[in-house]
Amino acid sequence: MLRYEKSVWINAPVERVWAFHERDDIFDLLNPPGENIQILSRKGKLHTGSRVEFKIPVAGPIHIRWLALHVAHEVNHHFVDEQIRGPFRYWKHEHIFEPETGGARLTDRVTFSLPLSPFNDWLFGGLAKMRLNKLFEHRHTVTKQYCERPFPVPAE
Repeated sequence: MLRYEKSVWINAPVERVWAFHERDDIFDLLNPPGENIQILSRKGKLHTGSRVEFKIPVAGPIHIRWLALHVAHEVNHHFVDEQIRGPFRYWKHEHIFEPETGGARLTDRVTFSLPLSPFNDWLFGGLAKMRLNKLFEHRHTVTKQYCERPFPVPAE
């Protein structure tokens, strides 16, 4: 099993960072430019039982559907999604929100396995972590920019 974790401090209260993640356009904001990820369906927001299905490009015209289910949540503290169907053998993503030094710390913790694990985990795990790092670098930058703005976070 592979693990990846990235954290960012945001100069805003936890409630504001949580509210940002509840926006209807959150996936559009957090997906890096050029990734061409499409949302096929979304039921609910951050609460347990919510689902989101994506269509993600693999290579050229080949796409994979990814269905994620929110399996746990505590408002303003954390939510957890797990892959039901998708490109990984296993995927669990914990989003953790903590008050810290007058602001908030957002931590993304991912536990995953690649198809044909453990062989592919050993062979391609480093590449997968590099891609995750690029993704979360973008997501944290966007989150920090939006949440530290002086005006409300809801859709503009």
